Amino acid sequence: MNSLNPIAIHLVSLGCPKNLVDSEVILGRVGAEGFVISQRPEDADILMVNTCGFIESAKQESIDAILDLVKLKDSDPAKRVVVAGCLGQRYPEELANEIPEIDAIVGMSEYPRMGEILAGLMQEVRDARRVHVGDANHPAWSEDSRLRLTPRHTAYLKISEGCDNPCTFCSIPSFRGRFRSKSPEFIVKEAHELVANGTREINLISQDLTSYGLDIDGEYLLPDIMESLNEVDGIDWIRLLYTYPYKFSDEMIDAVARLDRVIPYIDMPIQHIDNTMLKRMGRRLGEEGTRDLFSRMRERIPSLVLRTTFIVGFPGETKEQFEKLVDFVQETGLERVGVFPWSAEEGTPAEKLPDRVPEQEQQRRVEELMLVQQEVAFSWNRSRLGSEVDVLIDSVCQETGSLLGRSYAEAPEIDSSIRLPAGSGQVGEMVPCRITETDDYDLIAELTGNLQSIEQTEGGEVDPRNTAEGKRLA
Repeated sequence: MNSLNPIAIHLVSLGCPKNLVDSEVILGRVGAEGFVISQRPEDADILMVNTCGFIESAKQESIDAILDLVKLKDSDPAKRVVVAGCLGQRYPEELANEIPEIDAIVGMSEYPRMGEILAGLMQEVRDARRVHVGDANHPAWSEDSRLRLTPRHTAYLKISEGCDNPCTFCSIPSFRGRFRSKSPEFIVKEAHELVANGTREINLISQDLTSYGLDIDGEYLLPDIMESLNEVDGIDWIRLLYTYPYKFSDEMIDAVARLDRVIPYIDMPIQHIDNTMLKRMGRRLGEEGTRDLFSRMRERIPSLVLRTTFIVGFPGETKEQFEKLVDFVQETGLERVGVFPWSAEEGTPAEKLPDRVPEQEQQRRVEELMLVQQEVAFSWNRSRLGSEVDVLIDSVCQETGSLLGRSYAEAPEIDSSIRLPAGSGQVGEMVPCRITETDDYDLIAELTGNLQSIEQTEGGEVDPRNTAEGKRLA
């Protein structure tokens, strides 16, 4: 590569946080090889999209993004268009045939060669190969030296790749591969690097956090990883995103309750509560086990915030089974809930199931369940009035100067925000606040000097469960 005229890359990252980490790794590695990262696609030589291929709407978003980049190439034929990520891994030949303007399709196993592949696209004599897609079951390698796309103070840390769970609605194992744990040494090394770069909140991600370690020595090692990360100085919050209920053991519950930097926020999609639906979905924990697990978690983890997701309109779901789910949401008081209509994913067992629920009825059920959850969420917000929390400031509103942040009870990007007055702090700071008002899903707070901040305390780190809010909600 000519250092006087480096190749400029513009990357569009779509999909989940796991994809976002992949994008950060790609950018960090090609940047280290001399490529320039361009914020503006018009200024780039190579236009790349890291695609999502999970559900139909995500696949369509990815196709639209590819076609947008192709339009830029139409106006400047010297540009190159590259497709990476799940859609490229899942449908490489189809994409190559149907969108001939794509110059390269790069699968996940080829990410270490990304710089070589991209440089080859700009050479006068180019490799005739357009598809660079290998086996999805590549090792779970270290993802250090990332070029961060999130604010410095918060980061995602992927601890494994792939999935072995038999969910009948999910296509992810077909293009993300079997479950592979990342080595503990890699995880801790990445955590130290993130902290050195200013990270205070680490969000652990995976297709299934709870299976971590099973392929290493036959044991569930998530508590060990939590323990290791809890010892990394500079981390304030360690958050668990996507745990699998069937495998969430008492040891894992106790680790969340015991470790001061592991916050009492657990993301655990359960998908339904009716036993027949759960069996059809290939879920391994039924209603009784789910209720018992939630009860043990509530009992042993003070101030626990639970996030879950549900699928409605799954083939065969009767009105009675849906109403049972509605009742469960009303009874259980789950703090965070996402609801999605079922979609027939190519190659999944559920695609062949009979008794499909009409799309219009699916959407009606989504809206009904979300309205029920809205009342639960609004009521929970009202119960938090007057409580004191540490708030991590995420951003500044350019129009008003007010600040947007989160307590431990709000995960980045997916949950609501806490609004603070202008001048309450800087982005990346953690400040003690009192919640004064509710604004639908969001909260409004003011600074208070009465709460010890997690950021700096004489006796060490403060467990957010031991704050005034923790005692109020426990």
